[in-house]
Amino acid sequence: MNYLEEYYNSFNEEGRLLSRHGQVEYLTTMKYIRQYLERMTDPAILEVGAGTGRYSVTLAKEGYRVTAVELIARNLEVLRSKLDGTEPITALQGNALDLSALPDSAYDVTMLLGPMYHLYTREDKLQAMREALRVTKPGGYILVAYCMNEASVIAYGFVSNHVRELRKSLVTPDWHCLSEPKELFELVRTEDIASLDAEFPVERLGLVATDGATNYLRECVDAMDDEVFGLWLDYHFSICERQDLVGASHHTLDILRKK
Repeated sequence: MNYLEEYYNSFNEEGRLLSRHGQVEYLTTMKYIRQYLERMTDPAILEVGAGTGRYSVTLAKEGYRVTAVELIARNLEVLRSKLDGTEPITALQGNALDLSALPDSAYDVTMLLGPMYHLYTREDKLQAMREALRVTKPGGYILVAYCMNEASVIAYGFVSNHVRELRKSLVTPDWHCLSEPKELFELVRTEDIASLDAEFPVERLGLVATDGATNYLRECVDAMDDEVFGLWLDYHFSICERQDLVGASHHTLDILRKK
């Protein structure tokens, strides 16, 4: 069993997205997914790295045609357990680096909302993007989520008091985290994302901070009543596209259109 399987076999990813602070990332991502789906008639959707189906199952239950590809068998079992058989969804085990089971130019929207968290080399990231682009229709949308560098340096390094450990061996001189599989998550900066996008015939439509300052304030956000949480969401949505703030978010969503 590799590091990734061990992590997802024990970590409650579903619970994270259902927590109040986790809902901010989910609600922000869904806001932008819906923004593009509403422009289309009967879109075909692909989610690569679908996890336990938080996005795919929700969209399928709303009647959208969804193909969900997930690497981890346990996550796929949880995803399938949420279905009653009436949803227009196909759930497959597969790898973001090899979508050869899927045809070219088949999907209006392709979502990679997890794979980039766990790809540690530039070539693997490019391969995942290459495959996502291949299966997306010309003019279609590719939505890619990333874990960001600065939030981890600040929250893990300074707030959780691991900064000496980080500085000793886990960051470059300019504080870029050095990730490998045992660390589980690959951390990037906005310029890293732009560098990947530049390799492909795509147009960026937006780079969004999907949780912004939320994860710095988890306990505060989780303690908010409904009214204050609604105000927090309103504030977050009003600033989540500000490019001077995006790099400090824990998670981002890169929104691309295939030329």
